[in-house]
Amino acid sequence: MIGDRIKNLRVKKGYSITELADLAGVSKSYLSYMERNVHNNPSLQMLAKIAAPLETSIEFLLEDRDPPGLQIDDILDEEWKTIIRKAVDEGMSRADLQDSKDLIVLKQWKEHNVDACLHINRYNKTSTFIVLHINYG
Repeated sequence: MIGDRIKNLRVKKGYSITELADLAGVSKSYLSYMERNVHNNPSLQMLAKIAAPLETSIEFLLEDRDPPGLQIDDILDEEWKTIIRKAVDEGMSRADLQDSKDLIVLKQWKEHNVDACLHINRYNKTSTFIVLHINYG
């Protein structure tokens, strides 16, 4: 559940409910309701506010990605663990890793959409003109 993930991340970061509420800009009672799964349908805006100080993504809060009993060793082999350790040793934060992931997703999206636009433009018989008008005083 969303509330369980928020609470687990909050505790791992060492925040009290009051501290996280202040950092996220939400009320303490709202956050408490979410953690207890009383309020389990928050808006994306609220999730974004809460995800930021927890250094996580909205997707992580919404999805139950890890099947029960799945351990990190089942996901990452030694090569991945070495890469991650090296990145952390060199100063990479969770936010840096998330930014890198977001950049890769954006790059893939652009490549896909540029290919689609090129495919469409090949069959488009119209031309585009740009007119620049400069007014000298």
